[in-house]
Amino acid sequence: MIPLRENIRNMAGYVPGFQPRDGQAWIKLNTNENPYPPSPRAIEAIRAELAEDGAGLRRYPDAASMAARDEAARLYGFDPSWVIMANGSDEVLNNLIRAFAGEGDEIAYVHPSYSYYSTLAAIQGARVRTFGLTGDFALKDFPARYPGKIFFLTSPNAPLGFSFSLETIEDLAGRVAGMLVVDEAYADFAQGNALELVGKCQNVVVTRTLSKSYSLAGMRLGLAVARPEVIAALDKIRDHYNLDRLAQAAARAALADQDYFRTCVARICETREWFSTGLRDAGYQVIPSSGNYVFITPPDRDGARVYQSLYTRRILVRHFTDNALAHGLRVSIGTREEMETTLAALKEIG
Repeated sequence: MIPLRENIRNMAGYVPGFQPRDGQAWIKLNTNENPYPPSPRAIEAIRAELAEDGAGLRRYPDAASMAARDEAARLYGFDPSWVIMANGSDEVLNNLIRAFAGEGDEIAYVHPSYSYYSTLAAIQGARVRTFGLTGDFALKDFPARYPGKIFFLTSPNAPLGFSFSLETIEDLAGRVAGMLVVDEAYADFAQGNALELVGKCQNVVVTRTLSKSYSLAGMRLGLAVARPEVIAALDKIRDHYNLDRLAQAAARAALADQDYFRTCVARICETREWFSTGLRDAGYQVIPSSGNYVFITPPDRDGARVYQSLYTRRILVRHFTDNALAHGLRVSIGTREEMETTLAALKEIG
């Protein structure tokens, strides 16, 4: 028998959203991708790296991704020693577990939220605890003092879309004995964020991604903001060349182009509100969303039926088999034209 570690042998791998090979033939609203192209400045930065027939690609990239770190630090108002760049925010989440939770230690997160936390914990051999939600989206039965090594809080919540208030997050920081990781993959589409708590609370880490609001899902770019001693620990265990030259150039340029970023985010949020209103008028339940997606429930609460009906129309959305989510669907926000087609289909399906 191949001598795999027992936890690897027994775990289930994470299953990402379906990526059709003929993507142009679908309205693709299942993986929260941005429907608009990246900043022209990011594209130009990539082209510049490929100048002279790509001669620069024979050299290793800057191991610390300092130009991108500097730009992120400037944007968020921190010293660069408080910022780390990553190969997608998933790399940071993985390395946080590696840094703070040993085999047999406990990590926790909200259910439902990002199920990849469980996969990362299984790889490390850490134990998992989950906390549910009340009807008004407060944490259910959260203790006065949570003793685990890490508590992951996805805000805005994926897949439901609501955000936790800053007051709630700060209260949790005082109740978590270990690290409170605020996963803000979708915070750019929300009205607020928890970045200020990184400076106020020693145990708060905020993670971000450039996949959603910056249209760079194909580049795999993420970052974290935390105390310098946390960043130093993450620097020790990351891959020493974790971001290639093209990714670093794209990250710096995209973060610097805030005018384009704000225009893109505003378009998505405007379409999100228009789509949500249309769905409610059609009899669907829609949770008010702070992300670039909405979680919707059809009148008969049969999410699988609606998913299949949309699939036959070549419209991809996300349906989860989890009992807490199977009644509904997560629908990413595409262009206004795509959402008009999707709304018409949902009205027809009923």
